[in-house]
Amino acid sequence: MTQGAPSPFADPAAVASYAADAPRKVPGLADLQRMAMLLLAERAGAMAHVLVVGAGGGLELAALAQAQPRWRFTGVDPSPAMLALARDVVSPYADRIDLLERTVDQAPAGPFDGATCLLTLHFLDRAERLRTLQDIRRRLAPTASIVIAHHAAVGDDPPRWLARSVAFGDRAGVDRDKALTSGRAMAARLPLLAPAEEEALLGEAGFVDVALFYAAFSFRGWVAVAPA
Repeated sequence: MTQGAPSPFADPAAVASYAADAPRKVPGLADLQRMAMLLLAERAGAMAHVLVVGAGGGLELAALAQAQPRWRFTGVDPSPAMLALARDVVSPYADRIDLLERTVDQAPAGPFDGATCLLTLHFLDRAERLRTLQDIRRRLAPTASIVIAHHAAVGDDPPRWLARSVAFGDRAGVDRDKALTSGRAMAARLPLLAPAEEEALLGEAGFVDVALFYAAFSFRGWVAVAPA
């Protein structure tokens, strides 16, 4: 997120439950993280330096660091509480990870050999999302990859797809009416974009070779490349 964007994790309860909630709510989160690593590794070297935007919580960083023991990471997040959580999660890899309480426009200039932004951009409106992607693009080395994934406005009835995501995360028993109510509330609260708009926005931010690699109910993920 860029300067001025509100943190979605100012609520202490949301922070405290994040490590348990994210794997439950996001279909195949561990596999999504591994796919992100593999996509970055196609263009990044064995000694890559990767920028992680929205690094609070640390789950993504820990997965990437475990899979790539010679990569270094810079993680940025505006939430001090989420960064504190991340520091605990990534402690086995702390010698290779810099965690910064910053927005992406305040991040080091790089150039970085790849970037991720997972489960973050759906909190930002289109203009703020574009600025965030542009800020990431400016910090990437030529031909480096970016991997993003988050909720999108899927199909002709986005609240219903969001409700399916809510139901997926409800391990106490599926209450379809409750899930649909939650899906409608999410659709009203989150500035979601249709998948075609997401891809166009990546192009507008300066990326090329945009490709969908992940789809799970209302979640979508793309990989794109900084031009040479």
